[in-house]
Amino acid sequence: MIPHRQYCPLFILLTAVLVNAQPPIFLTGTVVDGVTNSPIQEATIRNGTQMASTDDEGKFIIEFDPNKNSLRITADNYLDTTVPLNLPIVNTELEILLFPNAFAETVQVVSPVPTSERPSSTPIEAEEVFQSAGSLDNIFRTLSTLPGVASTGDFGSRLAVRGGTPDQNLTVMDGVEIHNPYRLFGLVGAFNPETVDRFELTAGGFGAAYGDRLSSLLLVDNRIGHRDFRGSSSVSITDTNVVAEGGAFGSGSWIISGRRTYYDIIAGFFTEQNLPSFNDLQLHGNWDIGTGKQLSIFGLSSRENTNFVLDSADSDSRNTGNFSALAGNNLVSVQLEAALGSSAMSRTITSWYRNTDQIAVNATLGSSSRRSNFPVDEIAEGVRNIIFDRKLLVRDFSVRQEFTLQPSVQHTIETGVEIHNLGSGVSLSISGDRNETVANPSSIRGGSGLPNQLDSSLVGTRGGAWVQDRYEPTSTISVEPGLRIDWSTVNGDVTVSPRFAATINLNEISRLRLAAGLYTQSPGYEKLIQSDYFFDLSKEYIVNLRHERSTHLVGGFEQDLGENQLLRVEGYYKTFNDLIVGKLESNAARSERVARYDFPKELQRSVPNDAQITSMPTNGGHGRAYGIDAYLVRNKTDARLKGWLSYAWGRADRETYNFRYPFEYDRRHAFNAVGQYRLGEQWSIATTAQLATGFPYTAAIGLKVAADEQIDGRLKPARDASGALVYAIDFGTLNNLQNGRLPYYARVDLRITHRPGGTGGRWLWFVEVINALKRDNPVELETALAYDPSGLTPRIIENPTAGFPLLPSFGVRVRF
Repeated sequence: MIPHRQYCPLFILLTAVLVNAQPPIFLTGTVVDGVTNSPIQEATIRNGTQMASTDDEGKFIIEFDPNKNSLRITADNYLDTTVPLNLPIVNTELEILLFPNAFAETVQVVSPVPTSERPSSTPIEAEEVFQSAGSLDNIFRTLSTLPGVASTGDFGSRLAVRGGTPDQNLTVMDGVEIHNPYRLFGLVGAFNPETVDRFELTAGGFGAAYGDRLSSLLLVDNRIGHRDFRGSSSVSITDTNVVAEGGAFGSGSWIISGRRTYYDIIAGFFTEQNLPSFNDLQLHGNWDIGTGKQLSIFGLSSRENTNFVLDSADSDSRNTGNFSALAGNNLVSVQLEAALGSSAMSRTITSWYRNTDQIAVNATLGSSSRRSNFPVDEIAEGVRNIIFDRKLLVRDFSVRQEFTLQPSVQHTIETGVEIHNLGSGVSLSISGDRNETVANPSSIRGGSGLPNQLDSSLVGTRGGAWVQDRYEPTSTISVEPGLRIDWSTVNGDVTVSPRFAATINLNEISRLRLAAGLYTQSPGYEKLIQSDYFFDLSKEYIVNLRHERSTHLVGGFEQDLGENQLLRVEGYYKTFNDLIVGKLESNAARSERVARYDFPKELQRSVPNDAQITSMPTNGGHGRAYGIDAYLVRNKTDARLKGWLSYAWGRADRETYNFRYPFEYDRRHAFNAVGQYRLGEQWSIATTAQLATGFPYTAAIGLKVAADEQIDGRLKPARDASGALVYAIDFGTLNNLQNGRLPYYARVDLRITHRPGGTGGRWLWFVEVINALKRDNPVELETALAYDPSGLTPRIIENPTAGFPLLPSFGVRVRF
């Protein structure tokens, strides 16, 4: 019995609780199959401490737990799904779609803005590539506006990601490694946005399921064709594009697309020149072949062709010769996905890939990098005889087997193995002059360290196996430990790479993400497709090479800023070890080279006595990269304004030959603004603005007397027709690498789009201006020599080059 003296306070307390208590809130709804729209029975709905099940009609009622603003829905043979609940709760009927656990590994509906389970992962919808000003329908140009990603040049598509080189980026399309993701010398990407569902770039810290690259991972998911016949056609500044799709026999669908340049056809009416051109054809078929089973077949074939003749009658009399290029890509893949019971899935991918690339140059060109100080250019400037031929072949037959197992609600285990039977080879012949304007002699741009003749091929097996567990012990934390093993029979190296990721949900709208791991890359000619340098990977050299290695540490904070808006801030630290670089000349080789110079004593300073870099490989490079990225995105489909802002601050350097110097794509600051604004139902405007500090480069330190090779092989001081000494540019020794920095880069692209039928119309047209500010961006500085009337020797000048000029563009898209 409660004593009388305590009764009144207790009564008052109970009365206050009853008066202020709120009636419970009940949520009602229906759970249906997302494919068939049929009700799902015995689905379990959880809301914090509350739990309910659906009845025969898929309906449920559950009491709302104010401490948990989301519903978690599970059902046998369906993917687990989480649905957010917006406060305050409104008494409305919910309809929740569940999708069969047969054709995807995970689905997590936590925010309208797509978010990844790992840091540094950024999804890009295919439509965003079309809508971005300056993209030229090329995903790589859109990716270059993301934080930590830098385009290595305006006319190409290669990317440098957080201190990594372009050859350290992995591109995977529908589970198949794509060795050459470019077309038309990189001006165009290999992927047709009309047939792609989405792209996702992970700038570092990616999971154990992918390997053999040190820097980044780009996943490309092709979409399945619609069963009702439809199609589209488009014309842009680079090519024409036709897509058709429809239903196939049984329960299948197909999609076929073709792209081709057209300017070369038009130019053919006015000139006999074979301008750079390409065409590609893609075919994708998909069938449901039974309960929980899906079969996909993909085929791709592309060709590139150039044959340009430089006639002295049409140009400078010193410029004659021809340039030809021929490239081809062929890919066939077969993919089978199958549900293994209610909690496991298998995906098997078999593919055959072949890439060929041939370039031949036989030309005589006037050169401003060598000249005397004579006022008449035709006498003072020299000529370069460029005779160069290179053939590159990569053939890859691969099998990839993936398994996903969900033994409990908390664990999702992914494991698998991939095997690549690789055949690759290089045939190289250089009998002309070497490029004196590259500071690193192993440069693919004709450096003196390249061999005169080479015919090398490699055949071997590269493989990897992995396992990782996505463990969610509570609703606020998930961890993903993983382990990957990679091996290659080409160099006999085996590496073990532990990896880890974690997500900590601070509340319903913000989270922390962490990732760490070891990443390795095997040597191979297939990497040289994107490399800046050439290495002789013949068997006598490659057997002594180890896998290149890199460690990644990534930490980030994410917060949802309302509907379809996300803010992400990340910091990263990466190390690079055992990087493959060219060996220095041996003392014997250096002495033999220097002995060929027959220079008088007063000109001995012009003789390159220091050891030079060769194309013989060694694991002699090290480096590091660190920085902070910020990313703000708003991508609501029907929003009047959408796009993203990105900022990156970073540092990257390399240590080679006992010298530390800036990484060649070290970019200290970069800001990008990408936006589309809908003016009305018919008109919209898009802009892309980029502002960034310049890359490092090797600046000239002075002049040296050029050398001419005599019939007996001796090298004597070069002289012009008047007998005056000819000079060349001196870039110094190894400790002078990357000693300068290019001016800042700034570009604004604008696009105006008109949809005559509104947002639901079948066609649109747009006009676009690339580099609307007409800035002469110094993507590269061309170092040249010019007449100096006030001195005895020519003067050094640096001209900005390789940047886009002011370039008007247009496009038309029609759907039928």
